Amino acid sequence: MKNFKVFITFTIVIMVFAQLGLAQISGRDIMQKVDEQASVRTEMNKSKMTLINDKGKTRERELTRYIKSFDGAGGIDTKTLIIFDYPADIRGTGLLLWTYTDAAKDDDRWLYLPALKKVRRIAGESKNDYFMGTDFTYDDMGARNIDDDNHTLLGKETIDGIECYKVESVPVNKNDLYSKKITWIIPEKWVFMKVEFYDKSGVLQKVLTTSDIREIDGIWLPHVLFMNNFSKTHQTKIEVHEVKFDSKMDDQIFTQTILQRGRVQ
Repeated sequence: MKNFKVFITFTIVIMVFAQLGLAQISGRDIMQKVDEQASVRTEMNKSKMTLINDKGKTRERELTRYIKSFDGAGGIDTKTLIIFDYPADIRGTGLLLWTYTDAAKDDDRWLYLPALKKVRRIAGESKNDYFMGTDFTYDDMGARNIDDDNHTLLGKETIDGIECYKVESVPVNKNDLYSKKITWIIPEKWVFMKVEFYDKSGVLQKVLTTSDIREIDGIWLPHVLFMNNFSKTHQTKIEVHEVKFDSKMDDQIFTQTILQRGRVQ
């Protein structure tokens, strides 16, 4: 009986310390760590994108993405340029995004379609449209300011044998496409394994899962992302084939001139 009491006491102590440990970190703290873990001066990555319709038919695309942090210079957080390299019918199609440090300021977005030979500005009301037939909206494609959402730590949950923090993020802007997102984040690596997207009615709309998480130059990066869109019965798979961090990247890459050119070099 004495040993049983000692065991119970020990168990209670462990549970108390576990709860204290959980209370020491907030949902915002966790999302801040995710942001800091992935923080680089520049990033270039090449990836293959596979679109899968409700009948299982696939379309493949290849693209190159350039990202540069401006550390708040001129109020700009990051600039991103995405150029499609394949297939031939969409080669040179591009998207240019500027995100700002002010959470109240909308991102600037420009789309270039070679067939029209014209740059089109993506207005604020169009940011929730899907990008180039994928299951990612224009808003999904850009960087998101941490304080665009209120983050709440829901606890811990195990996915595929890995214990993750589970964080609920509710947009500050009530006009956001999603009513909330729930994200599962791996402690220490501070990279997400899964994100659930809920529509305005609180119904689960999309689920993004990641795999093949590798450390590249000290940065943990998922090399496979899979978005399952229940509202469209459609999926998008992204496989990263090449990535470079903190290489020299000219500011002129992130201009409409380069966007119209359809290539950086």
